[in-house]
Amino acid sequence: MAGHSKWKQIKHYKAATDAKRGALFTKLIREITMAAKLGGGDPEHNARLRVAIDAAKAKSMPKDNIERAIKKGTGELEGETYSEVAYEGYGPGGVAIIVEAVTDNPTRTVAEVRHKFARGGGNMGATNSVAWMFDRRGQILVDAEKLDEDTAMELALDAGAEDLVREEAGYVVSTDPASFHAVRTALEQKGLRIAEAELAMVPRNTVTVTSRDDAEAVLKLVESLEELDDVQKVWANFDIDEAAVTEA
Repeated sequence: MAGHSKWKQIKHYKAATDAKRGALFTKLIREITMAAKLGGGDPEHNARLRVAIDAAKAKSMPKDNIERAIKKGTGELEGETYSEVAYEGYGPGGVAIIVEAVTDNPTRTVAEVRHKFARGGGNMGATNSVAWMFDRRGQILVDAEKLDEDTAMELALDAGAEDLVREEAGYVVSTDPASFHAVRTALEQKGLRIAEAELAMVPRNTVTVTSRDDAEAVLKLVESLEELDDVQKVWANFDIDEAAVTEA
């Protein structure tokens, strides 16, 4: 699979908001609302909304919360007016970073993101300063237990996937965004257990971080950005050397 899978590094950092149920729900609700606003309230015809709903269900969000978020997005219920923004920049060690946010106040959000970059030893860049280094791809993490790689590859390709790679967390199946849900459904129908799935910004190339100090600084910067209320996702092209991670 071309590029860098987030699951290769996921055990090394985790958004602090994941441990805070209320904050996590807020992020999930905003994503559902924005997805419904941009693509309509029917998840069968709105791939992004379906991804958002699946993520919310995975975190045990009540059905009523999901339905309200959809209706706010379609305008059936009153609510905050959100806009989608993305910021780009560089972190320690020359790591490229994309920050995706959903906000009711872009002025506040850009100030907060810029502050985090500055404090974390990085700097924000102009639009498209790093976005060209990433591609939007569907990524599906499949449980590798009792499934050899050749069989997994055959099943994935039959399901319409573009590629599959073995990583410590399991098999990562890569798809183009338009085929993401069809491939996921086909894999589930074949009996494969999906551990996680999302539309991701996958780097075309990675930057290897070998310095202990840079590794620690990059991880802290990513976590600090993820902690911001308005931030939905943070993507980066780092590939941290195992020795640096162990020390950090």
